[in-house]
Amino acid sequence: MENLPMWVNIPGMDREENITAIFTTRHGGVSSAPYDTLNFSLHKKNKLENVLENFRRLSEKTGIPMDRMVLSKQVHGSTVSIVDKRHCGMGLTGERTLGDTDGLITGSKGVALVTFYADCVPVYLYDKKEGVIGLVHSGWRSTIENISAKAVEKMKSVFNCKPENITAAIGPHINKCCFEIGDDVYREFVSKLPFSKEMIKPSGEKWKADLSGIIARSLILEGIDKCNIHDIKRCTVCEKELFFSHRGGHGNSGTAIALFMMAD
Repeated sequence: MENLPMWVNIPGMDREENITAIFTTRHGGVSSAPYDTLNFSLHKKNKLENVLENFRRLSEKTGIPMDRMVLSKQVHGSTVSIVDKRHCGMGLTGERTLGDTDGLITGSKGVALVTFYADCVPVYLYDKKEGVIGLVHSGWRSTIENISAKAVEKMKSVFNCKPENITAAIGPHINKCCFEIGDDVYREFVSKLPFSKEMIKPSGEKWKADLSGIIARSLILEGIDKCNIHDIKRCTVCEKELFFSHRGGHGNSGTAIALFMMAD
């Protein structure tokens, strides 16, 4: 277990200079079972000092100070917020000043965007030309609300980003092999995102949904080139020994983070 990585790098972002784009595993921390060991949730029934120690260890390994990190309070919605250096440390070393949000965007270097996961989809967005990054927490509810497309729209409107200059990457999440939904969720998907019908297949009396496929299609519809969309294709349920998984842990799991930053 000692040789297992503390994080995985994100394809499409890992070859960019001065960019840190990672997704943490469950290894390298101090939290006890069932949150063993690199749990980052401040809301789980785990000692706060253990979570803070996990953040400290990640900070030490990445070289990114904790007071550069901006933490979001996620509600499975579609709100995307702009942050800058004034927000650094928010939710960790400083007071939270943002409302509920499931997406963060910044045009500031040295601001580390942080979002939380245990099966939901992390979406990384980067416009190298304008110097803008975005990080989106897209569970099935936020996917139905098209949050990734809304993040791209905000990058366009606020920072004048052009979709042809945006690279997108999808990190580890519950893949279509394991994401089973009922008729009610299926109907909600096809009602709000008609194209999603192509990415949801029958599975016995239920359905299996391809969240990354749906998100990728929504990004293409926003003008991002298909060849600029990268998917790590790693399932948090299938790899529950490496990643935290809500479904894989039967509702009892720690929480990983995605971290995204442009270096100063």
